[in-house]
Amino acid sequence: MPKLDTTLGNDPVQFRSIRIPGDGRCLFRSVVHGACLRAGKPSPSGSYEKELADELRAKVIDEFIKRRTDTEWFLEDDFERYVGKMRQTHIWGGEPELLMSSHVLRMPITVYMLDKNSGSLNIIAEYGQEYGKENPIQVLYHGYGHYDVLRIPPAGTETKL
Repeated sequence: MPKLDTTLGNDPVQFRSIRIPGDGRCLFRSVVHGACLRAGKPSPSGSYEKELADELRAKVIDEFIKRRTDTEWFLEDDFERYVGKMRQTHIWGGEPELLMSSHVLRMPITVYMLDKNSGSLNIIAEYGQEYGKENPIQVLYHGYGHYDVLRIPPAGTETKL
């Protein structure tokens, strides 16, 4: 996708969205792809990204189980049923999985949404702030269950998107 100009808050910003396949793994694919970019690694190939996404999903489920007493109350379903369902690779992830992903990776994750009316980019959620606030994994939520990777250069830098 080409670079897009918009605003973040009141500040002008350029960003690039990297399209992720909508195969039920888009949240996990976006997070692992973003983690690679954050670490300065090249973008993973489609098959490697899928493999990393499935590994992250498994670790996220393990993290849910490890943190059951802290997480059970905010899940929309019976804990065992929810965890069993989330193990299936075609099941979409959401806010609980983003939170657990930040714990598994020990990295901050920022979720953005593009306001279709104003064209501005808005932060809608931040996870893992206890792991730092600098250089978070950035994902773009489209509002209908799909996530893509987002690249926003740090303020004051001229970074190639």
